[in-house]
Amino acid sequence: MAEQAQATDTGPRPIVPWLKLGPKPHLEGIKCECGAIYLDPKRVACSKCGETDKFQPLALSDKGKVYVFSVVHQSFPGIKTPYVTAIVDLPEGVSVRANLTGVDPEQAQKEPNKIFNLPVELVTGVAAKDREGHDVVAFSYQPSKN
Repeated sequence: MAEQAQATDTGPRPIVPWLKLGPKPHLEGIKCECGAIYLDPKRVACSKCGETDKFQPLALSDKGKVYVFSVVHQSFPGIKTPYVTAIVDLPEGVSVRANLTGVDPEQAQKEPNKIFNLPVELVTGVAAKDREGHDVVAFSYQPSKN
């Protein structure tokens, strides 16, 4: 049965399980009954209350603010450098590590205070193709347009 489902599924694939592509791409976390929110969908217990199996899916905001960033100058073959990687704080209290696009790495190093607390929004794009030829979609953040 799994072979049949795989044979008919020809759409794009998210690069991580918490990226939901749908009509409006977003990250999906989980929320415990006690109110704690996590990004890891495989979490088995809440670190706040200790409960297990009390989680519900939660669509996370597509907007956040840069908490910290780094300009990467060394990488492995095929990855263009320099690029900016960041930890983005979302309004739900979850932090996400992702690349920051639409920011000049050299300018970010010269004026880092312009990047800290920068409002950003989630964007997606095709990063590669998998073995079956499906698009593999990744996410990053870019400075907010509004």
